[in-house]
Amino acid sequence: MDPAFFTSEKFTGDKIRAVDAKYEAQKIAFAPLTFQAVRAMLDLNILQLISDAGDNGITADELSKKAGISKYGVDVLCEIALGMNLIKLTKDSIDSDADTAHEKFVLAKTGWMFLEDDLTKVNFWFTNDICYQGAWNLEDSIKDGKPRGLTVFGDKWTTIYEALSSLPEKAKKSWFDFDHFYSDIAFPEALPIVFEKKPRKLVDIGGNTAKWAVACCNYDSSVNVTIVDLPGQTAVAEQNAAKAGFADRIKTHSGNVLAESTVLPAKPDAVWMSQFLDCFSLSQITKILKKVHEAADKNTLVYVLEPLWDKQRFEASAYSLQATSLYFTCMANGNSKMYRFAELKEAVEKAGFKLDCAHHNLGSNAYSLLVFKKA
Repeated sequence: MDPAFFTSEKFTGDKIRAVDAKYEAQKIAFAPLTFQAVRAMLDLNILQLISDAGDNGITADELSKKAGISKYGVDVLCEIALGMNLIKLTKDSIDSDADTAHEKFVLAKTGWMFLEDDLTKVNFWFTNDICYQGAWNLEDSIKDGKPRGLTVFGDKWTTIYEALSSLPEKAKKSWFDFDHFYSDIAFPEALPIVFEKKPRKLVDIGGNTAKWAVACCNYDSSVNVTIVDLPGQTAVAEQNAAKAGFADRIKTHSGNVLAESTVLPAKPDAVWMSQFLDCFSLSQITKILKKVHEAADKNTLVYVLEPLWDKQRFEASAYSLQATSLYFTCMANGNSKMYRFAELKEAVEKAGFKLDCAHHNLGSNAYSLLVFKKA
C-alpha cells in the first residue's frame, strides 16, 4: 500500500492495554443507547445550548429551563455525554464538596463534530434515518445475503434503490445527503481528468439525480450525456436536467443494468460510474463491466469513482467506509460493500479491461478515480 495512505498498525497488531480494550468494549456494548442519547441531545437542542454558552458553561438547571425538559432528563443525558467526551465540566465548577447545581458544562471537541462537522452530521443522520431500525436484522442479512432490514420501510422491494422514491421524506433526504456528500466533493477534481480527453458522448451508469451529468454539461459545452438507471431515478434525472437547462444534452436510458435484456448505449467515448459499483457484489461488478465491454470500442475510457477504504488518509475515513459496508448488507442489497483497491480492480479487469491509471486522494473524502481501457 502506498505510504501516503492510512496504514495504521491497528490492522496488524494488538498492542492496546487490557484496561483500554475493556473500555472500548463497553462503548460497543452500550452503543445503541449512547447513539440515541446523542440524537436526543441534538433534537432537544441540549448540545447546541451548551455550545452557545461558550467557555462560561451552563448548569443543568439552566439547561432544563432553556430546553423545556426535566432536570432529570438533562442529568442522564449530560452524564453519559461526559462519559462519551461530548461535553466537559468547567474547571472552576469542579469541587468534590460542592453541590452539583454549581457544575457547568462546556462543549468538547467531539461534541463540536456533531454540530459542525459535515462528515459526522451526514453519517449520523443517515445511520439514524436509514439504518438504525433495520440494523436489528443484520444477522439475518448475513445469513440470507438479502437486505432484511429494508422491511422497516415496507416489503415491496428487493433493494433500497427501488424504494428511494417511496421513502419517507426525512429518510429520503438523509439518504441523498449521504450519497451526494461523498461523491460530489470529488467532482471538481474529477472533471478536468475526464475532459482532458474531450469526450463528446458520455454514458453515466447509475446517474441518479443527474448531478454529474449537469456538472459535465456545465463544464463542457460539447458533451452529451446519457444516464443509465432504474426508471424511478431516470424520471428524477430528466426533471433535474430540464431544470438545469440541459434537456437537449442529457438523455436517459431506463433499465436494470443487471437484467439480461438491458443493453447499454454503443460506442461511447467515456463511461462514468460514480459510487455505483459498491452497490454490487464482486461477481455482479464483473457482469456489469462485461456489458460495458460489449458496448465500448477500443478507444472508450471507463472511469470508476469510488472511496476505497484502504486508500484513505485518515483512520476515521477508513472506519466510516468499513461501517458503511454494514448498511449495504442489512439495508441496501445484502451482497455488496465498500471495496479495497485490489479487489475492485480485479473485478473490473475480469470483464476484459486493464487499468490505465489511478488518481487517488480526490476531494476532501479521498476518492479514487480509476481509469480503464479494453485489454
